[in-house]
Parts: sequence; C-alpha cells; structure tokens
Amino acid sequence: MGGGGGGEEKVEGWLEGEESAKAMLSRRITRRERPLFLPPPLDRVPLRLGNVVEIVGPPPSSKTHLLIQAAVNCILPKEWKGVNYGGLGNLVMFFDLDCRFEILRLSQALKHRIMEANGSRANPNWEQGDADAFNCNQKKGPDIECDRELFSSCMRRFMCVRCYDSLEFLTALKTLHYQLQKERETHGVDVHFLMIDSIGAFYWIDRASTSVALKGNNRKCHSLQSVSESIIQEIRKLLLVHPMLVLATKAANLGELKRNSQKWYSEKASDLITLGSGPQKLPYREYMPSIWQSFVTHRVLVQASGEDSKHHNSPIYLSQWLLPSLSLSDKFIVTDVRTHFVLLVVAC
Repeated sequence: MGGGGGGEEKVEGWLEGEESAKAMLSRRITRRERPLFLPPPLDRVPLRLGNVVEIVGPPPSSKTHLLIQAAVNCILPKEWKGVNYGGLGNLVMFFDLDCRFEILRLSQALKHRIMEANGSRANPNWEQGDADAFNCNQKKGPDIECDRELFSSCMRRFMCVRCYDSLEFLTALKTLHYQLQKERETHGVDVHFLMIDSIGAFYWIDRASTSVALKGNNRKCHSLQSVSESIIQEIRKLLLVHPMLVLATKAANLGELKRNSQKWYSEKASDLITLGSGPQKLPYREYMPSIWQSFVTHRVLVQASGEDSKHHNSPIYLSQWLLPSLSLSDKFIVTDVRTHFVLLVVAC
C-alpha cells in the first residue's frame, strides 16, 4: 500500500480519537438531561433527548404541522447576527413514511419565523429569490443576504428521507448511524430530533402481506412483529450513540371506532382511549404492535374541535396528554409562524 507515513499518522489519529470516553459520556449525559423547549401543545410535558413521543389523531388534526413547527424551532439558531431567534441550532432527521410531506411547508414556516424575529410582516406569497418579498421591511444589501444565508443554513440542517415500505424504512435506519456522524462532522452540531411521519403508514400493508404469506406457506415472509422489532431495535441502537428526541405521528380513525365501539370494548378495553369529556368525548383503538406501544414514553392525542378562532381565522384543535395522563385538555391553533394556546379546559 502506498502513502507510507501519512497513512500511519491518520490511523494513529483515528485510534487516539478527538475526545476521551469520559468526555464523550459526560457530553451525552449532559445532552440527555437538558430539557427541550417545544411549541404548544408539546410544551405541556417536559421532554428530554431519549424520549419517544407519539402524536396521534385523525386526519386532519395538525399532526404534521406540529412536527414542522418543532423542526423549525430545532434548525433555527438561538441567535444570529445579533438577532434572537430562540432556536436550538441543531439537526433534524425526518422520515416521510406516508409520502405526503411537502418541503415547501417547512420552508414557508421557516421564512415566517425569520421575518417575525426581524420584526417584518409575514407575506405567505413570497418567493425565495424575491428580495423584496423575503423582507417586507425593504431591507437592502447585506441585510437581505444575511437573511438568505440564515435560511440556507437552517435548511441544510433538515434531512428528509422518503420510504415506501417497511423494509426501506428499516434499511434507512441501519445506515443512519454513518449519516449522522457525517452530518455532525459537516455542521459541527448533533441531531436533536428524529421525526417519523407517520409510524403506522405500513401497518395494514404489512399485516395483509403477512396473512397472505401464511396462507401460501411462504417462509421468506417478514412478519409484522419481526419487522416492528427490527425497526425498534435499530432506533434503540441509534439513541444509545446519538441521543435524540423521537417524535412520531400516528393516524387514528375515531369515526370508525365510534361506529364499532361496542365490538372494540369487548375485545380489549385497555386499547380504548378517550379524548375530552361530555359531547367531546371520543374513543380511539390502539392498533400498533405491543412492542411499539411499550417503546413509546409519551403520547398526546390531537383532533379538530370543529370551531374556528375569531382572531386568527384558523381552526381550533384539541389536545390531551395520555402518557403521562393529565387531567387537562388544551385548545390551540396553528398559523404560518407558530402554534398558540387558545384557552385551557379542565377535563371532568
């Protein structure tokens, strides 16, 4: 092999490492214990790196929008050129499993947050290359370039992978460790959020495929349980080396359960969860494998309330924390800039 001494020096440098094991463990423990600040209603419960949060609700219930707002808060820096943006300045890994995520929604939300911090009036029809639209304060020269530089820097901290089946998702997770290391070397910061939208996207396909394979006695078939176990095992491995907050959305068809509530009550009462009280009380049935249910550390249920906000002209949504169980349900709205609490409702 060529290279001689230069190659030996690189190998020695790699073996020595940039930090000791004690320093690495201290850094990771410190990161895990540090509380995270998320947009409403995710700020109701204190969250830390290593937690697995499931956002469940029927479509539409702003689940993906909550992920977008949390992602914007993560990729924005705390401060930039003397302006306070209040972000975390870290990376986001986003898995699009239902193939509905639009990167334009993220970029628009990011632009509105930048303009809000700059004291500009948000314009939802702006274009990235339009300097006047990018900053409604009519900033000139270096100020416009500063905003563009900040926007580009933030977007580079957002990584998105689209998967079309469970095996693609599992393969992506297996190669993620190397990618996260590479991104950390490039950006000098860690991945804080691992987002999965939506975790139940392949459930019914995998379940049907398993049933068909069993009837045909196909031994090569990967069962729903084995695929779920492999996925969770890979995520656990990642969290050991790269402490992250896992945010996963999951669709729940409340209407279907309501029509068949007596049947599901008799099947397994522990799978039945209710939202709100009185006329707002709606049940949903857990359908994900038990291994995923035990993996989740926090769960919040969201749904549309059917009301509109008079001040913001936006739909009002309801949220209730199921894990840990709180005796409160919140009303909130989502806008292009951020989410806002409307009022607090005490559940009976």
